[in-house]
Amino acid sequence: MPSRAGETFSGVVRYVGDGDSLCVGNASDPAAWIEVRLSDFNAPELHSPTGRAARDRLVNLVRGRGLDCIAVRGRNGQVIVYDRVIASCRLNGRRVGDLLRAAGGREGGH
Repeated sequence: MPSRAGETFSGVVRYVGDGDSLCVGNASDPAAWIEVRLSDFNAPELHSPTGRAARDRLVNLVRGRGLDCIAVRGRNGQVIVYDRVIASCRLNGRRVGDLLRAAGGREGGH
């Protein structure tokens, strides 16, 4: 798991937890996956009225597809928060946050 800002990693999106969290990995074994919190999009919380729609939007965009990511520092200066790597990820060269906004995603999480 990346632990410093600037470290790069990639993998296939294996799981989407909510509108701005996902797991990538090159193997089907969940122990080898990296849990990611997207740095460039702040989705509504899953339990909010629009949370499930936000998760579904991310699922439709990225599940099963390969992402290229770079670890970044969050607001608290840390790269890893709650066992997730804060990262900027790209799908075919386009930032996932930009893709979510283009697909109608509205930010509104914490």
